[in-house]
Amino acid sequence: MRRVSRITVAGVATAALALTVSACGSSSSESSSTDSKNLGLALAYDIGGRGDQSFNDAATAGMEKADKEFGYKSRAVEPQDGESEADKVERLEALAKQGYDPVIGVGFAYASAVKEVSAKFPKTTFGIVDDEQTKADNVADLVFSEEQASYLAGVAAALSTKSNVVGFVGGVDVPLIHKFGAGFKQGVEDTKKGVTVKEQYLTETAAEGGFSSPDKGESAAEGMIDDKADVIYAAAGLSGQGVIKAASANKIWAIGVDSDQYKQDALKAYKASILTSAMKNVEGAVYDLANSVKDGKPETGVIRGSLSNGGVSLSNSNPEFANNAEIQAAVKKASEAIIAGTIKVKTS
Repeated sequence: MRRVSRITVAGVATAALALTVSACGSSSSESSSTDSKNLGLALAYDIGGRGDQSFNDAATAGMEKADKEFGYKSRAVEPQDGESEADKVERLEALAKQGYDPVIGVGFAYASAVKEVSAKFPKTTFGIVDDEQTKADNVADLVFSEEQASYLAGVAAALSTKSNVVGFVGGVDVPLIHKFGAGFKQGVEDTKKGVTVKEQYLTETAAEGGFSSPDKGESAAEGMIDDKADVIYAAAGLSGQGVIKAASANKIWAIGVDSDQYKQDALKAYKASILTSAMKNVEGAVYDLANSVKDGKPETGVIRGSLSNGGVSLSNSNPEFANNAEIQAAVKKASEAIIAGTIKVKTS
C-alpha cells in the first residue's frame, strides 16, 4: 500500500522556506519566525509518518513537549513515496539551513543522510533514531535495547496463550526488527516449554510498505490465527494496526509496540484485545536531545535506552494484564534478571 502524505503545512512560512521544502516533503508543523537562534528542533519522519500510533508519533510527542516547555515552534516533515537518498539529504540540509537545532532523522533510513549532512553543518546537532554508525562529533545516536522489552512481551505471551501457539509479525526483514523477534522468542521459550512461535516479516525493504500497510499486517495475523496463534506481537509501525484489528476481530490477544497502544485514540475500538505493549521511550530521547541543545551542552555519541534506565519497558494499562498476579510476578522477575545480567537477551 503506497502512502500518500496526510499532513499539510501548518503555520505561516516564509517564501524561502516554502521554496526550500517544496522539493523535499510536506510539513506537519512549522516556524513562523526566521530567527535561527531559537527555532527549535526538526523531525524528518520515517516511513509511516505522523499518525502511525507508534514510532513516529512517539517522536512527535517529544517534539511537542519541547515546544511547550521551551517556547519553540518546531518543524516536522513527512517522507514521500519512492524518495531517493538524495531527497533525504536535501530535506535535512533544508532544515539545518533554516536554523533548526537539533535536526533529527526518525528511523535508521536516515543514517547515511545524517552522516553526510552533519559533516556540512558542524555547528548543528543532529540526531538519528535507531542507528549508531554515524560516529560524528555533532550527532547523537538515539538507540534502544528493544530486545529487552520484547523478552518481557514474550514472558507475557507465554503465560497468556491457551493454544500454545503465539506469533511475531515484523514489518521489515532487517536487523533492527530481528532484535524484537529474537527477544520475544527467547522470552516465550524461557517461560513456557512447548509453545510454538510463528514468525513473519511483511517485506524485505521498507519501500515495499512493511511499516506502512495495515492490510499486510492484518493478512499476516489472520494467517497465524488460522494456525491457532492466540497471542500476536507486532513490531511493524503502522502495519501493526492491522495485526491489532485482526486480533480484536478474532478475540485473541495482541501485543503492541513502541508506544502504549492501549491508550491510542485511533486504536480504542480494539484496545480490549491489546494485552500490553513493548515500549521504547522515543519521546524522551527526542525531548532530552532538544533540552541538551537548549542548555548549550548537546548530547552526542551513542545514547541507549534500556530496562535499567527506563528507555524500554512493558506497559501496564490494560487492567486484565495489570491485575494478573502470575504475569506481573514473572515479568518483574525477568526484568530484574535482565538488569542484573543473569539473563542475556539475544538480538538475532
